[in-house]
Amino acid sequence: MPPTDRFVATAQFHVRYAETDAQGVVHHASYVIWLEEARLNYARVRGRDYAEIERAGIFMSVIGVEIRYRAAAHFGDYITVHCWLDEVKSRTMAFGYEVMVGDRLCATARTDSICITREGKVTVWPKFMSEWYGNQP
Repeated sequence: MPPTDRFVATAQFHVRYAETDAQGVVHHASYVIWLEEARLNYARVRGRDYAEIERAGIFMSVIGVEIRYRAAAHFGDYITVHCWLDEVKSRTMAFGYEVMVGDRLCATARTDSICITREGKVTVWPKFMSEWYGNQP
């Protein structure tokens, strides 16, 4: 269940045929793409398009992905991904996720990201990003 003590963004979409195997079951790698879309949506809902952040020279480079698969999703299912900031440090952020089809939990996940410059150097998050942690929209 998503936390109640911080902001949670929700992304929704239908499972595309290309995201499934021959039996119409979502391929495990598709979940990583959905997590990315949920993170980008989180930034949009918080008032910043991620493309704008990158144009400013700040990059959220994923350094870890952990997914626990609970139930299968299928072609045509309507997916809901809840996304929240689980942890923020000066140079790293961890997002938590729940992937749902209706009331059925399909997966839980976590991604860890590090803040880097266009040149690939580790740096601190901009103030507006570090302030995302919390319950305010």
